[in-house]
Amino acid sequence: MAPEDAPGRRASDRGRYGKLSRERVLVAALGVVDAEGLSALSMRRLGTELGVEAMSLYRYLPGKGALLDGLVEALYQQVEEHLAREAGAGVPEAPPGSEGPGWRAGLQRIAYAVYAVGLRHPEVVPLLATRMLSVPLARRPAAVLRVDENVLRLLHEGGLDTATATAAHRAFTAWLLGYLLVDLRAMVDAPEEPDPAFRLGLHRLPAHDFPRLRESAPSLAGRGGRAELSAGVDALLDRVIRGAAGAR
Repeated sequence: MAPEDAPGRRASDRGRYGKLSRERVLVAALGVVDAEGLSALSMRRLGTELGVEAMSLYRYLPGKGALLDGLVEALYQQVEEHLAREAGAGVPEAPPGSEGPGWRAGLQRIAYAVYAVGLRHPEVVPLLATRMLSVPLARRPAAVLRVDENVLRLLHEGGLDTATATAAHRAFTAWLLGYLLVDLRAMVDAPEEPDPAFRLGLHRLPAHDFPRLRESAPSLAGRGGRAELSAGVDALLDRVIRGAAGAR
């Protein structure tokens, strides 16, 4: 007798994608959010996607909060997979043109992995901030903690003491999340308009009130990309190191 047919197992454990598991539920949830937005996600919607009753999902994720935390976990698992693929493929640790010791290159790799995964799942990115406000450190998913652990490990490998490494970790995390949120912010007002000014809705910004915004909007609408991300990481690490040296 196969495990899924054992007595006591409900038929609702099997959906259109086969036997349910926590990983399968989270993959489906990520797909719903990618396609329809975070507001569309509910246990009922997820059950429909999987072809099961919504109540059957609670054995894998006991509530909406656990589901949202699971999405954060799924993103960070993809970050780990991204890093592992790059390491296995022999991809350089830092972007072309970036110089520095191995520990800084390692931080650059982590920053770009989070950025790349965030661009693939923009609807989930706000959870990287909001769920951290409600989930204590010790209760966060292991995939999230492993990224934090690796950042701190690299900073210590760079010779920073605990206090300085903590400050650098805080600055690194804040820059990375802030950069990602800024790069993902909505800018296009009318996607069907061929003229850039109308696409961005610049006519909605009074010229006498917002002259610099109107002038800069076309540039702001583009993504900063890996080069600006890398430059920002280098700048904040330089600042932290100079500050630590000055305090000695």
